[in-house]
Amino acid sequence: MRKLITFAVAAGVLISCDTTENKKDLTLKYPATKKVDTVDTYFETKVKDPYRWLEDDMSDETAEWVKAENEVTFGYLEKIPFRNDLKQRLEQLWNYEKVSAPFKEGDYTYYYKNDGLQNQYVIYRKKTEEAEEEVFLDPNTFSDDGTTSLGGLSFSKSGKLAAYSISEGGSDWRKVIVKDAETKEIIEDTIVDVKFSGLSWKGEEGFFYSSYDKPKGSELSAKTDQHKLYYHKLGTPQKEDQLIFGGTEEEKHRYIGGNVTEDGRYLLISAAISTSGNKLFLKDLTKENSELVPIIETTESDTYVIENEGSKLYLVTNLNAPNKKIVTVDASNPSPENWEDFIPETENVLSPNTGSGYFFAEYMIDAVSQVKQYDYSGKLIRDIDLPGLGSVGGFGSKKEDKVIYYSFTNYNTPGSIYKFNPETGVSEEYWQPSIDFDSDKYESKQVFYTSKDGTKVPMLITYKKGTELNGKNPTILYGYGGFNISLTPSFSTAMAVWLEQGGVYAVPNLRGGGEYGKKWHNAGTKLQKQNVFDDFIAAAEYLIDNKYTSSEYLAIRGGSNGGLLVGATMTQRPDLMKVALPAVGVLDMLRYHTFTAGAGWAYDYGTAEDNPEMFEYLKSYSPLHNVKAGTSYPATLITTGDHDDRVVPAHSFKFAAELQEKQSGDNPILIRIETNAGHGAGTPVSKTIDQYADIFGFTFYNMGYEKLPNKAALKEFKE
Repeated sequence: MRKLITFAVAAGVLISCDTTENKKDLTLKYPATKKVDTVDTYFETKVKDPYRWLEDDMSDETAEWVKAENEVTFGYLEKIPFRNDLKQRLEQLWNYEKVSAPFKEGDYTYYYKNDGLQNQYVIYRKKTEEAEEEVFLDPNTFSDDGTTSLGGLSFSKSGKLAAYSISEGGSDWRKVIVKDAETKEIIEDTIVDVKFSGLSWKGEEGFFYSSYDKPKGSELSAKTDQHKLYYHKLGTPQKEDQLIFGGTEEEKHRYIGGNVTEDGRYLLISAAISTSGNKLFLKDLTKENSELVPIIETTESDTYVIENEGSKLYLVTNLNAPNKKIVTVDASNPSPENWEDFIPETENVLSPNTGSGYFFAEYMIDAVSQVKQYDYSGKLIRDIDLPGLGSVGGFGSKKEDKVIYYSFTNYNTPGSIYKFNPETGVSEEYWQPSIDFDSDKYESKQVFYTSKDGTKVPMLITYKKGTELNGKNPTILYGYGGFNISLTPSFSTAMAVWLEQGGVYAVPNLRGGGEYGKKWHNAGTKLQKQNVFDDFIAAAEYLIDNKYTSSEYLAIRGGSNGGLLVGATMTQRPDLMKVALPAVGVLDMLRYHTFTAGAGWAYDYGTAEDNPEMFEYLKSYSPLHNVKAGTSYPATLITTGDHDDRVVPAHSFKFAAELQEKQSGDNPILIRIETNAGHGAGTPVSKTIDQYADIFGFTFYNMGYEKLPNKAALKEFKE
C-alpha cells in the first residue's frame, strides 16, 4: 500500500548536555506549529483539523516546518553516543554481494547483482555460462545521489527489445524508456506520467501500460481515481497511444492492468475499485478489432489467469474459495458457471506459479512454505523437498526453460538461491551469500497466543540461542495486519544487527493479513479492524508475560498500514511499550481516501463518508484523532518521505504535531522526514542504512542504554 494556510514557524533548538548524564536531562524544544480553524462535519458531528495546512506539500510554509522538525530530530539523533557504531556495523554487514535468480531473454541470461553497498542493483547479462558478464542496465547512473531507481523491466517476446520504468525521488509516478536490447541504445522518446503499471509487450510491436491523467495541483497528493490502460506502438508519439480500457464512466476503476499471455494470444485486463476484488476481461489479439469478453464482471473475488493452452484458460481465484484454487475454462465461454476445478481449494492458502511445463502450488502452513508440483492434467508429481522451514520465492519461468530457480530464507538465514530440475525433483544450491553473520547462533520459535476475543494467533520470535528470559531483552515487535498481505519468514540484514546486540525480534501474523486466507483478511477489515490492534496488543502482552521483555524494553514497529497499527496501538495502550516507530503510516483515518489513490483502500478501512457507524468507528481508532492531552506517550520516532505519494507525508506531519503538543512526560516525540524519498521502494542503500542506524539508536537510547548492549559484536568485526 499499496496515500493551507500561512503561519510563522519558530525553529526548534536542541539544548545539549553531556551524553553520560541521564537522557532525561536532554531537553527538547519542538517547532511551534500553527493551528488553524478548519472544521469538517460528518453526519452532524464537527471534527477539528487544526493542522490541515500541513497537507499542502507545495507550500513554503510546509517546507519550513519540515526543515525545522528535521533540525530538532537530527540534533537529537546526533547526540546518541553509539549512533555511528550502529551505522558502521550496518555498513559492514550490508557489504556482501547479492545476486538474483537468473532469467533468460532472447540470447542472453540476465540477473540482478549488488556488489554490497551500491545504492541500486545492477542488471548484468551473459550469452553463455562461460562468457564474461556485461552490464546491461545500471540504475546507479540514473542520478548522482542514487534516488532515481528502476521500477520495472520487461522484454519483448524475442528478447530483442526492453522497456523499463524509473522512479525519481521514490515517487509512484514513473517514466518508461525503451532500448534495443542488443545494442543497449535508447530507441524511443521517454513515456511519461505512468503510475501503478506493468509493462506487457504485444510481440515486437509495442506494449501495454497503465496510468492516470496527471492531476491538477500537487502530483504527490492530489486524488487519482480513474486508471486507464493504454497501448503504445513503437515509433509513434505518446500522444497517439491507444486507450484500451478505462476511458468512460462505465469503465472507471482505480486500478487497471493489462497483461499479455506468454503465447501472445490474449490480452487480459483486470479492473478494480479497491485493493481487494477485481473484474476480469479477455481480448483475443489474433483477431483484428476483437471484442472484450468478460470472464468475471463483479469485484467479489480476486481472480487472474495464470496460464493458457490454446483457448484453455487456467485461472487462480478465491471466488467461493477463501484459500484460493485453480480452475479451467474455455476462452469462448469463460464465465464462472463454466469453471471446473483443476487444483481444488485446501485448508491452506494457495500461491501458485508455472514454469517448465508444470504448475507449482505453494501453500502457506502457519506462515511457512510448502510446495507441490503438478502437471497440466492436474496430476500431483511430487512434494518438493525444501532446504528447511521458511519462505520460498520463485518457481516461475517460461514454458521452454529446462531448470527453475527459487529462493529460500527465514528470519535467521540469509536468502539463498536454489536450482531445481523439474524432471527429477532434485534441488541444488545455486548461490549462497557470503555474509559476516553466524546464523547458527540464532533461533526462531513459533508460538500461538490468544487474542482478546479468544482467537489463536501465530508469532515467530527470533533471538540469540541461550538468551535469558528475564524481562530485560530489548525487543522489536513488528506487524502489518492488512490488505491480505502475509508476513512470512525472511532474513533482514538490518535486523541481524539488532539480533547481534541481544535484541529479540517478534513478528505476529495478525488478522487482516492473508496467512489464513480471505476469512483471516476480512476479520481485520472495516468494522472489525480493532481485531488487528487487539492481536498486536496481545502479542506484546505475551512477550511480557513470558519474560522475553517488559514494557521498558519493548518497541513496536510497522510501516504504511503497519504505521496505522503502531499509531493505533500507542494511542490505545501508551503504557505497553517504551518506544513507538510508525513508518509512512496511514494516521488520519477520516481523510486518507482524499489523497492520491487512497480511496482504493476502502475495502480494508471503509471511509468516513460511508455512513454514521463507519465514521464513528474510524474516528474511534484513528491515531490522529485519539491523541489525548496530558498523556505520557512512548518515545516516538515517526519516519516518512517527502515524496511519498502512496501514503502522503501529511499523515505523519499532523500526527507528529498532535503528539508534540499533547505529550506529557519526558519521552521525545520526533519526526524524521527523508528528503527526495518515497514510500520505500527504490530507496538507496545509503539512505536505508542511515535510517536503520537512527531507528536502532533511538530505540536503544530510549530504553536506557548509554552504550550498546553487546559492544563486543562491534569490536569483533573492527579488529
